[in-house]
Formats: sequence, structure tokens, C-alpha cells
Amino acid sequence: MNGASNSQILSDCSADTLAVAAKALKEGALVAFPTETVYGLGADASNESAVARIYEAKGRPADHPLIVHIASMEDISLWSKEIPIYAISLARDFWPGPMTLVLSRSEIAKDFITGGQESVALRVPAHSIALGLLRAFRSQGGFGIAAPSANRFGQVSPTTAEAVEDEIGIHLASKDYILDGGPSMVGVESTIIDCTKELPRILRPGAITVEMIEESTGLKVVKDSTTEIRVSGSLENHYSPKARITLDALAEQGEGFIAPSSISTPKGAIRLASPKSVDDYARDLYAALRAADAQGIATIAVIQPEGDGLALAIRDRLLRASRGR
Repeated sequence: MNGASNSQILSDCSADTLAVAAKALKEGALVAFPTETVYGLGADASNESAVARIYEAKGRPADHPLIVHIASMEDISLWSKEIPIYAISLARDFWPGPMTLVLSRSEIAKDFITGGQESVALRVPAHSIALGLLRAFRSQGGFGIAAPSANRFGQVSPTTAEAVEDEIGIHLASKDYILDGGPSMVGVESTIIDCTKELPRILRPGAITVEMIEESTGLKVVKDSTTEIRVSGSLENHYSPKARITLDALAEQGEGFIAPSSISTPKGAIRLASPKSVDDYARDLYAALRAADAQGIATIAVIQPEGDGLALAIRDRLLRASRGR
């Protein structure tokens, strides 16, 4: 535990509870909430002082843009002034879901959300508590909830309410809330797709794959990842535990070990995760990295999953994590 939590953890996420949390957001509080990917740290995306508290709690650079979570795809037009047809197709096919669309911003998407860029990142999450909170917030006149992952900047994203409390509890205030919705089902952050050009471009890989995007849009995804657009999780070193990560190596005595279940644990190594599938790997990864830190393990050896799609997203996170904090 990094320190005592000042915020209130709410496990009974009823409609009444979500209405209370939505009202707190309208009044400038922070609310950490579960999504299908990871837990987010939310603030009213129209409230500059509330959003500034996100940056303070996370220790996040001020020019690093945030993702705005919205209640439904109908709210895209509030935040974006130019919406290509293929973006509508993606939203229709994959929202609610683990996909973020980067679009040209409207007047309500201010610099404190976009990092001073002319684009805004939007997502409709596929989690009943997240959607309930967003709808309650919308009914109280809110337009969207800005929510990066609920961890200190550059560190491992939380996939449980307990991990949120461990990470940032000490940085929250008594008026803030943590909504407990159990473990996140996907476990790695959303696919981020640049929709500001004629063709879609993946800026961060996730559960929505190239093949899924091309089938939805009928367009080829631009493979060149070179872009001037800054997005969440795009720094070279990110998602990093305290432990040093070595990739595609067997663990030695006293080292942590993460590998598919088909690979046996080397003698003297500390098994942290044995995923049976790529889905399991994504779901278990961040909890395993956190467990290593909790146990004081200095080095984690990781055998990465092979293949495209979600496996590609996992390798992206592990490569960034292996570069350290």
C-alpha cells in the first residue's frame, strides 16, 4: 500500500450510487471507475480545475492529452466538428467497446483536454458501471468524463479498485470516489485510431485489430505509425513496474516469471502468471506486474505471446514496460 486512501470506495454501484458519483463529478470531484480495459480516473471534461486535479494526482505532463468518455455515439457531434463516414462505421460496430477514436475537435474540447492539439480522443466504454456513470452524468448536464488510467503516470495501469487505491489513494481528496466494479475484463488499454485523415491509422494497439477496422470501414489501415498526434500511452517507456523486465527469457533463481501455461516454471523462479490464452494474458498481465512489486521482486522474465491482434497489443505494452520508469 502506497498510503492511506482519502477517497471513498463504493462497492454497491446502484443507480442511486452512480447518481451521487455523477453529482460529485459535476461539483469538481474525481471519480475512479471501472471500464472493460482498465480503471480510469475521471473528471468533468468541461471543468478545467477538475481536469487539472487528474494531472496532479497522476503526476502527468500537462501537454499529454486525455481521452473523453461519452455516454453514446450520438455525443460524438458535441466533441467533434468533422466526423468521417468511416469513423461512424467504427463507432457503430465497436462502441461500447475498447476503442478510442481521435477526431478533429469542436469548441467544447479545450486545450486542457487535448494537450493543445486540434484533435480530441473519444470513447464509449463497455462496462455497465462506466456506462451507468456516464448516463447519470449526462442526465445532470455533463457532456463527457475525461479519464486516463487511474495510476501514477508511466506506471502499471490498475485493473481493480484495490490497485487504484494502492496507486493514487493518497493523492485523492475526501470528496472523491473510487467505484469498485471488480476486475477489468480486457486488461489492456483501448485501441486508439486516428480518424483525422482520409484513412484510419492505429496510434495504440489494443483489442480492436487491423482486420476488424478494415472489415468495418472497407478501407486499408495506414501501417506507418509516424504521426504528430500525441495520445495516451505513446511514450517509449510506459506501463512500468519497479521491477526490471527482460523479454523472451527464462527466469533465474528468485526472479519473477510470466509465460503461457504451456511453458513450465524454471527451478527457483516465482511464477506470476500462467495464461492459457491471449485473452487471459491481457487480463492477467498488469496484476502480475503489480504482484511482483508487492513481493519486492527485482527482475521479471517474460515470454511474450505470439501472433497479431491482442497479442500485438500485449507486446507493445511489454516493450514499453521493459524500458523502465
